[in-house]
Amino acid sequence: MPKKSQYQVLAEKWTNRHRILQTEIFDKHKDAFKWLADNSKQLAVGSLASIFLLASPAAAKIPNFISSTSAQVTQAVDKKVFLVYDLKNVLPNEVRSLTFEEEASVGAVLTRDFGMQVTAELDGKRLNTSYGLIGQEQHLPRFPGDNIFNHFSSQEEADKYWAYGVTPGLGAWGYFTDSAATLTQTDIDREKYYIAVQTFLAPGFDSNPKEYVDFFKYRKMLVVNPQNGKAIVADIADAGPSPWTGKQLGGSPEVMNYLERFDGQQRGPVLYYFIDDPNDTIPLGPVQY
Repeated sequence: MPKKSQYQVLAEKWTNRHRILQTEIFDKHKDAFKWLADNSKQLAVGSLASIFLLASPAAAKIPNFISSTSAQVTQAVDKKVFLVYDLKNVLPNEVRSLTFEEEASVGAVLTRDFGMQVTAELDGKRLNTSYGLIGQEQHLPRFPGDNIFNHFSSQEEADKYWAYGVTPGLGAWGYFTDSAATLTQTDIDREKYYIAVQTFLAPGFDSNPKEYVDFFKYRKMLVVNPQNGKAIVADIADAGPSPWTGKQLGGSPEVMNYLERFDGQQRGPVLYYFIDDPNDTIPLGPVQY
């Protein structure tokens, strides 16, 4: 039998821990689940989490009043609740670079819950961190002459995102296409769902910048708000921000809006992991459970 990788060992360790945590949820928060069952009609939440939960080993610990009204619980419990709970139990209290074990545990949780293979290191390359503060960015010009007046596909989008403007500079890879006539949906999505990351701080970048630039260009990443469970598939279309800002990455107006990262100073903590998608089958944009 081939020897398990350290990542696999950590993933299995986290899965076992997750089972224990599920049991603890019911032991410690019976009142909360009773409230969920009693108020299911008022809660706009999904059903996947409760299905996952009721099929797990923790089901034996579910109080009778909940198991007897499983249909209500199915409506009342959202899968995001469990994702947030799982992440809360592995992430540090402060926003900092994760240890290898923390990073692997988070990667296992995200891979499991979103059904896509994510990792902090891909093809031997990684960023300086996979957990940091994301800040608000402007729209990027997609082609020469692109501006706030012709940037949006609908009036609804314009009304929502006009105020953020278009940056006078270019993204790290320049224009997305040569002209408005050659603009494709891929180009539109790449700008719409872009993030800026500190590529220049990646370990090994200085020794072979061209190789790293080619690797990072439009690389897909899963970006997750650990405080509400919202996730989006974004691509790297810019480099930054500068370390002195105190932020580790930036997001387009659409990315920030979907993740609800518009608290206070237009920044907040997010997880961002590479998506292993060699056949380019995973679309950019919000991830639905």
